[in-house]
Amino acid sequence: MSSSPLPTRVVLLTGPSGSGKSSLAARTGLPVLRLDDFYKEGDDPTLPRVTGSTDIDWDSPLSWDADAAVAAIEELCRTGRTTAPVYSIATSSIVDKEALDIERTPLFVAEGIFAADIVARCEELGVLADALCLCGRPGTTFRRRLLRDLREGRKSVPFLLRRGWRLMRAERAIVGRQTALGAHPCAKGEALGRLAAAAAGRHRTPAAR
Repeated sequence: MSSSPLPTRVVLLTGPSGSGKSSLAARTGLPVLRLDDFYKEGDDPTLPRVTGSTDIDWDSPLSWDADAAVAAIEELCRTGRTTAPVYSIATSSIVDKEALDIERTPLFVAEGIFAADIVARCEELGVLADALCLCGRPGTTFRRRLLRDLREGRKSVPFLLRRGWRLMRAERAIVGRQTALGAHPCAKGEALGRLAAAAAGRHRTPAAR
């Protein structure tokens, strides 16, 4: 009697904006689902605001469509393919759709700043291999994030400076929240080691309920 193939599973990769999630995911050579493409569009009336400001709070999970992200992950694990949005941060809108086909690859990475918010749901679906939170020095993250956002023209310079300063002050709390949601805090070296272990079929033990 032949054994059934292992189901495809996901490593959720989170961390503060600018922590290096995208570059680390690319280094693994695994298929990558970009969770930041599941942001709500700029005219969505449910978008949250920064307290005391008219700025949209793009760092609140309420600015993100968790249901659509989980559905895409579940479909990838079940069928090996899904259709994901392509989101423009500069225009706060979905500009295209992209077919993602991972064929029979047993592991893929889903990375984004809100990945920790769906750890429990992925565990319940039985598709979670691991959940990691990249963390480092807040000052380094600030510089990396600002240079990237300016290079890509993501938002106006005043907005980026206000957001960057706010996130730098809140970075330790952000990591603490993501850890509390089930993501393991680590630097890049440890993250690569855990990703290699997941690729070898060693998955983390589900959290106790």
